Amino acid sequence: MRTFPTTREQGGLALPVMLIILMVMLISSIYLLKSSNSTTLTASNLAYDSAQSRAVDAGLHAGFRWLSQTASANKALLNEDSANNGYLATLDTTQTARSDGFWNGKKTVVHEGQSIEYVVHRLCLLTGAYDAVGNACVQTADPNAGGTHVGVGDSLAADSPQFAETPKVHYVVTARLSGTRGGNVVNQMVVLIGG
Repeated sequence: MRTFPTTREQGGLALPVMLIILMVMLISSIYLLKSSNSTTLTASNLAYDSAQSRAVDAGLHAGFRWLSQTASANKALLNEDSANNGYLATLDTTQTARSDGFWNGKKTVVHEGQSIEYVVHRLCLLTGAYDAVGNACVQTADPNAGGTHVGVGDSLAADSPQFAETPKVHYVVTARLSGTRGGNVVNQMVVLIGG
């Protein structure tokens, strides 16, 4: 006949094992809670950044709208600064979007309750006409559709591109937004307009 040990003879191994298992479960649950909170915060921050970037695009569109309307109505107005419209006919290459001087003449628009600043720079060294003596502007010339006319000094090679007479001058529209959570967003867009 088999006899079971009495309580005095048992070693009491179950209690320490249960305490260790409970400790592991507690640590695991704390890690899972922390991990799910981090994921939620990350998703929230990504959504916030995306919303801020879309809001800044409203500033880019406002600057582009003014630029294209002015170019259509009277392109000569683009030869001089128009601080009331956030337009500068030159770009100081020593300034960056982080410099205060870059934003001289900025214009502010409100989009969905947020103030967005934009500035439009013509990529030229001097004010005045893009092709004036001493002025240097960033330009792009389209390939000539006819392609058969060869001017003096042009290449006669069969694979040489023939460019149109009037180049397109480059403009940069820059918009920025200082977010409510301390995040700043700056977007830029390059626009080409025929000279």
